[in-house]
Amino acid sequence: MAGHSKWANIKHKKGKADAKRGKLFSRIMKEIISAVKQGGPDPKANPKLRLVIQKAKAANIPNDNIDKNIKKAVSPDTDDFVEVIYELYGHGGPGIIVEAMTDNKNRTASDMRIATNKRGGTIASPGSVMYNFDRKGIIQVPKVEAEEEDLFNLAIENGAENFDTSDDSYIVITGSTDLYAVKDAIDKAELKNEESLEMIPKTLVECSGEDLEKNMALIEWLEELDDVDSVYHNIDLP
Repeated sequence: MAGHSKWANIKHKKGKADAKRGKLFSRIMKEIISAVKQGGPDPKANPKLRLVIQKAKAANIPNDNIDKNIKKAVSPDTDDFVEVIYELYGHGGPGIIVEAMTDNKNRTASDMRIATNKRGGTIASPGSVMYNFDRKGIIQVPKVEAEEEDLFNLAIENGAENFDTSDDSYIVITGSTDLYAVKDAIDKAELKNEESLEMIPKTLVECSGEDLEKNMALIEWLEELDDVDSVYHNIDLP
């Protein structure tokens, strides 16, 4: 999303890696299975499942497929998928966080080593990169849906931490545990919105032209991996 928002400009979007619908479909199905295994099949009682179902619908996955995979996930015979996080240092010192979902940790770990062998960077010890990021809830509301002051007041009164804008959207920023309470208030106001959980860096790192090019190549490689869901970084993009 183009615009002036700090958070919107620091996450390298994964659109190119999702060019093939089959890959996107597969990843969402894994997320549904994982969410059901962790929190049960009822989206009203399972916020994570609710978010994944919204992602599935946004990707135009039919409701029948969503329901079938929820039922499949309830079966003890269905393989579970676990979330794993890798922390890396890129060229010139920026931090990179890779969130993946896998049924084979050894395969995913091997993919991470191959990525750094091919595109540089180093795998960091747990916590050495993560400390510089905060997980935040992000709610985007199209500007045509509300007046800025009205939405700002509604969001802050219901627990939002911050408020930002882009070219075409208002951006409500919440704590990770407050996301759904704020979203519920916005839903009750009948305002269209999209929510997500993002890793937001506390500080940004400037990179030279060559380092920036190498880092983008590394990030794109990581995003192409089948198990990878999201890649975040704290590179100060031009």
